[in-house]
Amino acid sequence: MSVALENGRRQYDYWLTVYKRTWKGTLISSFLLPMLYLAAMGIGLGSFVDSKGTDALGGVSYLQFIAPGLLASTALQIAVGESTYPVLSGLKWQKFYHSMIATPLRPADVVYGQLTFIAFRVASTCVVFLGIIALFGGLHSPLGLLALPVVVLVGMAAAAPVVAFASGLENDSGLAMVFRFGVVPAFLFSGAFFPVSQLPNWIEWLAYLSPLWHGVQLSRDLSLGTLHPWLVLLNLAYLLAWFGIGTKLAIRGFTRKLIG
Repeated sequence: MSVALENGRRQYDYWLTVYKRTWKGTLISSFLLPMLYLAAMGIGLGSFVDSKGTDALGGVSYLQFIAPGLLASTALQIAVGESTYPVLSGLKWQKFYHSMIATPLRPADVVYGQLTFIAFRVASTCVVFLGIIALFGGLHSPLGLLALPVVVLVGMAAAAPVVAFASGLENDSGLAMVFRFGVVPAFLFSGAFFPVSQLPNWIEWLAYLSPLWHGVQLSRDLSLGTLHPWLVLLNLAYLLAWFGIGTKLAIRGFTRKLIG
């Protein structure tokens, strides 16, 4: 236990030092852009949608409908951003992961440290965004505050497999595909802006395969106070499966790259 705690402390010191030097560069992407999305879509477009009736949204305002989806989408985008170029840089260009392995840290410790830092980045951004949503009146139920741990889990469900994917790359050409064919479609067809039941059947079922849809669904049910226990368990189990399998693959990839 003492060895594990010491390894954790080493990782904490490193990532805290890194973030102290780089946090200003994350203000626009992490805080300003989500707020602009909320204002433009939830308030601007929302006023037009609400004027046409909200029966299709379950009787809630468009702002209250999309706010949980934007929160979950923000978590996923931040997690993927921290899991792509920073990870490849540590393995290929700056090679700071190799320096970590020169200490008593194991590849698994390095992966856990990286994922813990990503969780911190997601949580620190989403707690501010959730507060802004509450101030704007985007939470229909106080249970919406419980969406914070849910969206952190969404971020980790995306981060772990992306870290595993990045660990197997030799250059950054594959990272553009993650955003182009992974993040963007997941964002558009996650149910954040409209119910996926309005999509053609074959696209609707593809949406259900995305971890983001499960995060949006669970966050929205919490925010609106419309929880169904069996669906909550299904959403959580699906997200945990992505995180667990992705973490194992990431450890395998780091071990192969750092030890051989």
